[in-house]
Order: sequence, then C-alpha cells, then structure tokens
Amino acid sequence: MNKTLLTTLLFVFLLLFIISPFASLASLMLLLVITAFIFFIGSLLQAIIGGNKADNNSL
Repeated sequence: MNKTLLTTLLFVFLLLFIISPFASLASLMLLLVITAFIFFIGSLLQAIIGGNKADNNSL
C-alpha cells in the first residue's frame, strides 16, 4: 500500500512540475509523466488485483 501512495504522490508532483510556468525541458518532463503514469496504473492494478500477501498481514 505504501508503494501505491508513493507512486501517486510522485505522479502528482510530476504533473505540478509540468503545469508550472518555470518548467524547463518540457519534452523530457512529458516523457517522465508518461512513464510515471504507466507505473501508476500498474501499481493501482496490482493493488486492486491483490498484490503482495505480506501487505495484507501488516494490519
């Protein structure tokens, strides 16, 4: 679950960097956002499908 939250925060921060008026190297940032989005979707799907059994026992 921590990995999902960390990936979500990273994705939000990358979106803020692109939207900001001082963003340099916008094409590189777009590439980073696309890869972060892919990892974000993968992480969410892993959390929905079941993920690690160790995470379920940590409650």
